[in-house]
Amino acid sequence: MEAPYKTRWQVPEEHRSDPAYVEAGTAIALGQAVFDVRGALGMSVGELARRAGLGEDEIERIEGGGTVPTLPLLRRLAGAFDAQLDLSIDSDELSLSFVPHAA
Repeated sequence: MEAPYKTRWQVPEEHRSDPAYVEAGTAIALGQAVFDVRGALGMSVGELARRAGLGEDEIERIEGGGTVPTLPLLRRLAGAFDAQLDLSIDSDELSLSFVPHAA
């Protein structure tokens, strides 16, 4: 009999404070936020790339969690979405969302 698939990964506490772990979580949060907003707006990868002044491969890397956000990058993305960026950082939680400007 095969063992069931693991459905919830447990991250050891000593890893949570590792800078690489924190950085990866930040990159993944950014990627998910960009993917979600782009999809909600019906925007293609190419359109977002053009608006943000980035290449399509850069957008795909961001959405895949492969880019650690910088302030200039966050500004470009917020401008491309015509949105405000709300960022909240707590000791072990990060929340990142793009809030559209009022029409």
